[in-house]
Amino acid sequence: LAYWERLAAIIEREPLAERDHFFLEMLKPLGIARGRPFEPDARQSGLLEEGALVGEAMAKANTYDRRFPNVKYRAGADWDHALNLDADDPAEYWDRLDERASWFYEAYSAAADMSPNKPGTASSAYLGAYRDSAGDWLDGACTYRLRVPANPPADLFWSLTLYDLDTRSLLLNDQKIADRSSRMDLKVNDDGSVDLWCGPQRPQGFDRNWIPTVPGRGWFAYFRLYEPTARYFDASWPLPDFQRTG
Repeated sequence: LAYWERLAAIIEREPLAERDHFFLEMLKPLGIARGRPFEPDARQSGLLEEGALVGEAMAKANTYDRRFPNVKYRAGADWDHALNLDADDPAEYWDRLDERASWFYEAYSAAADMSPNKPGTASSAYLGAYRDSAGDWLDGACTYRLRVPANPPADLFWSLTLYDLDTRSLLLNDQKIADRSSRMDLKVNDDGSVDLWCGPQRPQGFDRNWIPTVPGRGWFAYFRLYEPTARYFDASWPLPDFQRTG
């Protein structure tokens, strides 16, 4: 019930944007409204608690297994455009509800520069991965390699960051590092590509390229390109999927 109690407090406290009025109307039958105390009886509390669990399961499916048009970065790989809209664009009727819900389940803010549609300064592109090359969910007990091809399409730098599947926060591990980026002293292959390793065991010879994972914790990844260039927008740069190696 804590979720609904917090939501009621937020509705009461925070300013209400015009685009959010219809959400408020949807909450009224649940007993949540501005200026009204939230006091569900035992029956209502049980229904709300069940609804919160079902709602989170729906949110996870909507986020981690997206079925939106044009969500894939390119054919032949399973990287999604994590932010698949400009959150401030009303479209036609402030619709695209699933796309909005997908992003705001795993993140808390959005800006136009986080979903650019052409090269430019002060922008970043977000690609999300939730499965490996075999179509299996990314598992903290397994080891994966991500081979970043040479010459990534970013004028500034690129980074790979891992997040906990349940908390959607940075993946907590003993090494206290959840990302690797081109700003670091990474080991580079002869052809200019970079092998990043994600798994619970330290890979021999690739300490600098390793992000530790935690057995029992699922995770997902964001690959960010800061100031992406044309080869990102035409999808000619082929970022492959995570390959499970152990």
